[in-house]
Amino acid sequence: MKKISEFVVSRLVAGVLVVAPIYLAALLLLRAMKSLADLVKPFETLLPKWIPAEHVLSLLLVLAICFLIGIAVRTATGRAARERIEDSLFQRIPGYSLFRSLTQRLAGEERDAAWTPALAEIEEALVPAFIIEELDDGRFTVFIPSVPTPLAGSIYILTPDRVHPLSIPFTQAIKAVSRWGSGSKDLVAAMEAKGNLNRR
Repeated sequence: MKKISEFVVSRLVAGVLVVAPIYLAALLLLRAMKSLADLVKPFETLLPKWIPAEHVLSLLLVLAICFLIGIAVRTATGRAARERIEDSLFQRIPGYSLFRSLTQRLAGEERDAAWTPALAEIEEALVPAFIIEELDDGRFTVFIPSVPTPLAGSIYILTPDRVHPLSIPFTQAIKAVSRWGSGSKDLVAAMEAKGNLNRR
């Protein structure tokens, strides 16, 4: 009975981790569209009556704003402003730094060591893992994802000799986990290749 309850809870949490961000993003998008509805009303006559002009134009305006913000934060001034906002506001939100690192990895922006793909030694086996942080004494906090839901799993604190960072894209490691281990041979090959380079 305990195993059944653990199975149900773990799958429920995994489902929430997938659904919640999508739901929140959709909710924010709809609220932004509603708040901009008054701005686009003068332009409704430009579209045929059979098109829901208010919704279409509001959506396009929201996407345009997101696009412009995306361009702005790529500039030096925008980057500095974003960092100030993050330091003064967002860093106080529990888990924000960790999830920011995760989204940066997904976007291909590897600014720090968080979520670095690795293979960790657990008991007598190698398991796919992600390095979350390095402790002052040299040990690593690693996240061991469950299969096939990479955003659910367990946390371990391991010594450096049991953690093998991999020079592979984050998405490649995620793909191996979500495909029930298919592609893990590439992770092992990356670890062995790095070991050969270190011996040289």
